[in-house]
Amino acid sequence: MNYIKLTPENLENEHICCAMTNNKDPQTMAKKAWISDRLAEGLVFLKSAERGKCFIEYIPSEYAWVPIEAQEYMYINCFWVSGSFKGHGYSNELLGACISDSMEKGKRGICTISSTKKMSFLSDPKYLAYKGFLTADTAEPYFTLLYLPLEKNAPVPKFKEQVKQPHTEEKGFSLYYTAGCPYTAKYVPLIEEKARDMGLPFHSNFIDNAEAARNAPAAWTNYALFYDGKYITNEILSEKRFLAIAAELGG
Repeated sequence: MNYIKLTPENLENEHICCAMTNNKDPQTMAKKAWISDRLAEGLVFLKSAERGKCFIEYIPSEYAWVPIEAQEYMYINCFWVSGSFKGHGYSNELLGACISDSMEKGKRGICTISSTKKMSFLSDPKYLAYKGFLTADTAEPYFTLLYLPLEKNAPVPKFKEQVKQPHTEEKGFSLYYTAGCPYTAKYVPLIEEKARDMGLPFHSNFIDNAEAARNAPAAWTNYALFYDGKYITNEILSEKRFLAIAAELGG
């Protein structure tokens, strides 16, 4: 497999894998703008030369948009190999490239947020465990902070305390999200509109910088939905799924 690393020079013309091929799509534009700002901070986006979901995206932990403490680590934002790309060893190649790059840059380990079982938008915990990742910390209701030490006695990363038991003080629906995942650009406005049509209280909190992300009330900052202060899901909801959840909660 041939891989391409995104750069300021090729970013505009390259696809970004998340089932999006149109560079004028608002989802693509939002994600590419976010990537563009992160490249100077050391973000690496390595993807297959062919179109499809086969890529890894990682960044030095001090610039990661998640509420963790991980000194001198590399943080994997997103790692996705699916569809026809599965079963060919591409996951091993991409992760291997991340490990090699992290070691060359003097990182003491690699970490990422996963879950107790495979869930949407989170890396597969079984695969990462197979590759040697260990559980560093947990946060309710199902998040795990996994890490791969690259040197002996590497410090164990951890979640910031406020996300161990996530909650907010807002009534009704409260959504925290970033442009780190392109799907928020499409689906957040859709459920905002649906909530307005139904007369449901809905508060959107767009996280637009790393400091705000590190102080967010939930472990997974790309998308965190609460209801009456209680954490609901990290799944980026379609209108149909939002309506189903609203009905379950009595909305």
